[in-house]
Amino acid sequence: MTSGRSVRDAALLGLALVLVQSGCGSGSGAPAASASVAPTLHPASPSPALAADWVEYHRNSARSGLGPAVPAVSNPAVAWTAHLDGAVYASPLIVAGHVLAATENNTVYALDVFSGAVVWKIHLGEPVAASSLPCGDIGPVTGITGSPAADPVAGRLYVVAFLSSHHHELFTLSLSDGSVVSQRDVDPVGSNPSVQQERGALALGADFVYVPMGGLYGDCGAYHGYVVGVPLSGAATVSYEVPSAREAGIWSPQGPTIGPDGSVYVVSGNGASESAFDYSNAVIQLSPDLRSVRSYFAPSNWVALNAGDTDLGSVGATVLPSLGLVLAIGKEGVAYVLKAGSLGGIGGQVARRAVCSGSWGGTAWSRSVVFVPCADGLYALSVTSSSVDVAWHAEHPALGSPIVAAGAVWAIEPGSGTLYALDPVSGAVDYSIGLGSAQHFSTPAATDGFVVAPAGNNVVAISTGG
Repeated sequence: MTSGRSVRDAALLGLALVLVQSGCGSGSGAPAASASVAPTLHPASPSPALAADWVEYHRNSARSGLGPAVPAVSNPAVAWTAHLDGAVYASPLIVAGHVLAATENNTVYALDVFSGAVVWKIHLGEPVAASSLPCGDIGPVTGITGSPAADPVAGRLYVVAFLSSHHHELFTLSLSDGSVVSQRDVDPVGSNPSVQQERGALALGADFVYVPMGGLYGDCGAYHGYVVGVPLSGAATVSYEVPSAREAGIWSPQGPTIGPDGSVYVVSGNGASESAFDYSNAVIQLSPDLRSVRSYFAPSNWVALNAGDTDLGSVGATVLPSLGLVLAIGKEGVAYVLKAGSLGGIGGQVARRAVCSGSWGGTAWSRSVVFVPCADGLYALSVTSSSVDVAWHAEHPALGSPIVAAGAVWAIEPGSGTLYALDPVSGAVDYSIGLGSAQHFSTPAATDGFVVAPAGNNVVAISTGG
């Protein structure tokens, strides 16, 4: 659907900039610690470096989801399929010609982006048996779920594994060969790791690796929402706990979004309170050291959202730097436009609009256009300082977290295991490719000439030029 000529003009203006490349870099790696695991190396020739690295979920800590514009998509086709040792829930990364993929069996792979050949792999320890947990929707084992983060300048990869001893361990790996540089427990003091899940993507700031935590599917146990900050210097970890008596998890697969000033933006889920505000169902702006809340927002109906398990935090925060705005949308399907740096408190949005039947996953954006995954399809929203309008709505893919690359919007429909390529201006489906299977929050990555998609226990590379 469209909402008038002015919205289409705004969408065209923003979409003309969607194809601009974006990148990121971050600080140095942590000091070495002893390791009990070693990588398996394979005699493969190094892949040539490509122009576009994809170093975090949706490419960077800003979660823009923008890949290279060229070569433009034309008759895309499967280039290769790599079978891994477990389910792939985390989004792949692409660094220096290598696809980095992590499995629920706690194994990390580096694959040649041109052939899919294994360059190195490392098993970080036995995962947790799903049958040992009080609830959850990942099985038969659960290990690495949140998307890792890479720092090509320091040559490091950061990944959190859920180990059979029921704790979450942050591993720092060498990008060159997968060897363990350091490792440390990242479960917050006082937490119960058996009911905490690290589903959200890791994010890199100037001095920290940020690790979000929420609960298991089913909301069992006394879990809490946390963000753990691991200093790259090797100093003691810091953490922020959502001050809810229970729940209020930070669980969106998008994880934290880092603003231009280093602020850490997260969105919490439903909490236990039905009276006093407890920062559940809220957008929270944290200082880089996680020691202070700089501002926050919650919908005026946050109590009803709590009661109905209608998480605002099913999608992370979309920070739009050129507009100084933040967009939030969750299970209720209502989009809220907020002022970055001064989020407005309870009911303090600058604009709102009922958009869809509910949103889950992660967004992609450029300037004033935000692509939003919903249960009833993919939406393009045009955002201004006083409004949010629907530029177009595509029925497929449903619940597919989008990225933009090669002149198209790409997203995976988990129900059908299909990768779609859409026209970014109209939302028309240009191509669809069967992947065989997909997980609930499967999200692709992109580089020059390739879109790489998680597909069950496989990773599938699509050549965008056919």
